[in-house]
Amino acid sequence: MRPFTIAVAGKGGTGKTTLAALMVLALRERGPVLAVDADPNCNLGEALGIPVERTIGALRDEILENLADLPSGVPKDQILELGLHECVAEDEGVDLLTMGHGEGPRCYCMVNHVLRRAIETLRGNYRYVVLDNEAGMEHLSRRTTQDVDALLVVAEPNPVSLRSAARIVGLAEALKLRVRGKYLVLNRAGEEALRGPAREVGIPLLGTVPYDPGVAELAAAGRPLRELPPDSPARRAVEGILERLGLGKEG
Repeated sequence: MRPFTIAVAGKGGTGKTTLAALMVLALRERGPVLAVDADPNCNLGEALGIPVERTIGALRDEILENLADLPSGVPKDQILELGLHECVAEDEGVDLLTMGHGEGPRCYCMVNHVLRRAIETLRGNYRYVVLDNEAGMEHLSRRTTQDVDALLVVAEPNPVSLRSAARIVGLAEALKLRVRGKYLVLNRAGEEALRGPAREVGIPLLGTVPYDPGVAELAAAGRPLRELPPDSPARRAVEGILERLGLGKEG
């Protein structure tokens, strides 16, 4: 059965990775999850409390630095694919695949290509796939976001953040990406945001995530979000968002 795939996007600082991590933590109670950190800043592992020892970007660098020692006639992307198993960090109910940093002069075309193929190859083993995408819109133009059931664009309830969210959705539509549903999620927002400028953005509002002091405390201490209690405001809000996507807890 094809997994339900959620891609999370948004301007930097809106809480994109926090939302992605909370969704992964909630969904793993329902079935196996493939979490993909496609943001070169790669913070999803820290948010989940899953150590990342190897990234696709690091593997790429190693291959490019040792080209002379590689078997002749074998494409670089094929060698990169063979090393993918080293880049999958395993945890209870969750496997994490991390793209890695984007620093340096080297092109990321090969990494993006292999990342797309890796997601296609691996996704059949999972019930859910959650992609934490690069801040802004680069991930869309690189087409690492494809065959997605729900694209969740995270914003804060202010005009600048909302305009950025609208641009992200507009780019997804212009590129004709295979995305079944596009939704807005307002972070650090109360119910009053439902009556504010969000109504004018033109994106269906899937839900709001209130300010949660527990999230702020864990971030300040460098602790993973798995330590949030199940009844925390942020976790409750994410459960509601998943229910509206038709992914409520069974039974």
